[in-house]
Amino acid sequence: MDITDRGRLAEVVDRAQSEVGPVDICVNNAGIIYTMGQLKDMADADWDMNLQVNLTGTYNVTKAVFGGMRERKWGRIICMASIAGLMGGFGQTAYATGKMGLIGFARSVALEGARYNVTSNVIAPGIIGPNANLSPMYERMVKRVAMQAEGQPEDVASAITFLCSERARYITGAVLTVTGGMDLFTF
Repeated sequence: MDITDRGRLAEVVDRAQSEVGPVDICVNNAGIIYTMGQLKDMADADWDMNLQVNLTGTYNVTKAVFGGMRERKWGRIICMASIAGLMGGFGQTAYATGKMGLIGFARSVALEGARYNVTSNVIAPGIIGPNANLSPMYERMVKRVAMQAEGQPEDVASAITFLCSERARYITGAVLTVTGGMDLFTF
């Protein structure tokens, strides 16, 4: 389904809620690195595609479920950003911009939802494997991680599970990095 098609998205959310029940947890996990390349070489269409999926898609999905969460006075919204949204990335101008935009989006939603017991948080993963890409660039990136290893999908899943639980009821507007220390200064 195209998450940028608001009309179609509303139909899908309505159908899901009638068949399964209210949406109380929304994990915005759609994302792409549509192209990689320096800003000077970036096509406008590549910029637009990155932002459509990485930012506008999250807006559309969240907006479709947020009202119901407020009415029920309970909800958990998780936006999947990236360490690139906090640090930038060479050749990742559009991707990093979209992921940083998710942080501002999630924090604004956190302010709007807080009185209604609706939390909104961000997870910013680093290198998550298993990845068969053993290129020299990939190996350099893994060596930059303080733990000297890539993370596993379970590491991200555990962070999501925690932020959606009652144990995280007082956490909103936070950015949780799951990076193994990739974002720390290491020699």
